Amino acid sequence: MPIRVYKPITNARRNASVNLHAEVTKKSPEKSLLRPLQRSGGRNSQGKLTVIQQGGGHKRRYRLIDWRRQKDDQPAQVVGIEYDPNRTCHIALLRYPDGELRYVIAPRGLTAGQTVVNSNSQIDPNVGNCMPLRFIPTGLEVHAVEMVPGGGAKLVRSAGIAARLTNKEGRFATLVMPSGEIRQVSLDCRATIGSVGNPDHALVKLGKAGRARWMGRRPRTRGMAMSHHQHPHGGGEGRSKGGQIPSNASNTPAKGGRTRVRGKASDERILRRRFSRRYGQLKI
Repeated sequence: MPIRVYKPITNARRNASVNLHAEVTKKSPEKSLLRPLQRSGGRNSQGKLTVIQQGGGHKRRYRLIDWRRQKDDQPAQVVGIEYDPNRTCHIALLRYPDGELRYVIAPRGLTAGQTVVNSNSQIDPNVGNCMPLRFIPTGLEVHAVEMVPGGGAKLVRSAGIAARLTNKEGRFATLVMPSGEIRQVSLDCRATIGSVGNPDHALVKLGKAGRARWMGRRPRTRGMAMSHHQHPHGGGEGRSKGGQIPSNASNTPAKGGRTRVRGKASDERILRRRFSRRYGQLKI
């Protein structure tokens, strides 16, 4: 899928590139699957600013995605591939034999006119088919993986990524995640065959501040330019971090520090933590 790089005619175009979305075949969304999406602007229910550098942006409508894929053993035809402003990947509109329409994440290689199947038993491991991990051959790439059977896809949903199914032992399947983390998931959890589409999303350069504002990102102020009570890097006479490691406003390490809540029940199913650029291999 191509990326168009602009000639440096103006300063705004000098470093800009756009995704042509060559996979997209359907331009207008399905109205019955749209819902209003209210924006918070980084404020909580009391109207207090809790998340900085958020606000504005183009108005969006949410697309209802079928994360559970539980309409089993009914071959669904792909009506078209659509752009979704709420996520990095594209989405596919499916039409089932009874006429029902549903959105799913569009895997790489899925095109309009193809047929995909959801099942709770073994089916052909074709791109876009969804079934429990116990029936998926080892060595294949999967995405949209459930963490709890029947709970809907929670893992591996961003553009261009996939997890590799490496082993099945006892009640669990072992997955190598895109981050390098090795995790066990129940064999009854469903996953979709293939990798997520739109792999060129990470190659796009916005090129100007205005494109970030369209996406709801407000200007960022350096922590060192703030007061001491606003940011861990703030305060002092002149520029000084005071020996503080790079952090955000809530004092979370900004270069690969641990953000996962300690003591989760699923911790025991993480065989190897992801690799951090700053801290190396993170401990469980």
